[in-house]
Amino acid sequence: MKVSLITVTYNSASTLQHTIDSIAEQYYSNIEYIIVDGNSSDETVSIIESNSHIVSKWISEPDKGLYDAMNKGIQMATGDIVGIINSDDFYHRPDALSRVVEGFSDPDVDCVFADIRFVSPEDLEKTVRYYSSKRFNLGAFSWGFMPAHPTFFTYRKNFEKFGGYKTDYKIAADFELLVRFLYKHQLSYRYLNFDLMKMRLGGVSTASLKSTWIINQEDLRACRENGLKTNYIRLYSRYFRKFLEYIPLLH
Repeated sequence: MKVSLITVTYNSASTLQHTIDSIAEQYYSNIEYIIVDGNSSDETVSIIESNSHIVSKWISEPDKGLYDAMNKGIQMATGDIVGIINSDDFYHRPDALSRVVEGFSDPDVDCVFADIRFVSPEDLEKTVRYYSSKRFNLGAFSWGFMPAHPTFFTYRKNFEKFGGYKTDYKIAADFELLVRFLYKHQLSYRYLNFDLMKMRLGGVSTASLKSTWIINQEDLRACRENGLKTNYIRLYSRYFRKFLEYIPLLH
């Protein structure tokens, strides 16, 4: 089974090599690694070029944002299954992709997902938050919860059949895609009980109060567009549970 991994970059020179190295260290070898760069002005392209033995395909050109770039990568993919790894994320275990592929050993499984560790950018061994997908069920979408998106893998044919990321979403197109795939179209899924990767803390969705407002607007829209009832009270109540994810890690 060929695995297509897609990384979207823009001025990612400070972290991209670490991401590439984590893919090179995987036990699983049948990997197609695609990088879609948004016409970076730093050393990102030079890093891509110097890793031609790992990077299968790449482009560097202006895009219409993160989700447009992800869709470009999906269109370039030829693998059986597709996953996204951000340019500041990395696999901290060499068996990560082997276990993902094993998760598809049941032909009735359409998608797999796992857990993720948020780590301090200053100390990558320091886990700041642990996001577990274990308790996920379809009803959780109405509360704004989803499986950890960077750990989500599905068959390429599902993108061809049900579409890619909606580019008119600013922050929550990943949430919308998962609602559409898992809730609306009822794709079967398997939870893999381990932490698949590490993610440096930060990002657009956690950047400000304005981002919080936008993401909840878009989560509400995503649910309604895919036939799932919810409301703002439900969506905002999730932040108490998010806080609990930090408590065991506080010293």
